Amino acid sequence: MRATSTYAVSFAPHAPVPKLEPQGRVPRIATLLALAHRIDSMIAAGELRDFADAARILGVTRARVTQLMNLVLLAPAIQAEILDLPRTVNGRDIVTERQLRRVVSEPAWDQQLALWRQLHQEVA
Repeated sequence: MRATSTYAVSFAPHAPVPKLEPQGRVPRIATLLALAHRIDSMIAAGELRDFADAARILGVTRARVTQLMNLVLLAPAIQAEILDLPRTVNGRDIVTERQLRRVVSEPAWDQQLALWRQLHQEVA
């Protein structure tokens, strides 16, 4: 004996499926890291002369630009993790630029990674 099944299929147009917008916002540290890389590439391309030129255009102090530019000195693995941080749905970001100053002050990438892991444990 053979079993058969019957299905009703509708070919009528359906209402369009709404696109879901991502919830939350990109963590500020990820945006600042991207900005630092943009400034770095603009200086390398000759579009900006130096940090002072970038500070004038951005309307911030040279010291602030230096703080931002220090982010490009982070180990590549840390930068990748920063860019992969989850969106902030409510409240404060998980990691701030100020917290990263201690990490970026360490020139050795392996030491940076150790400090980064320690920071993760502190904020978790």
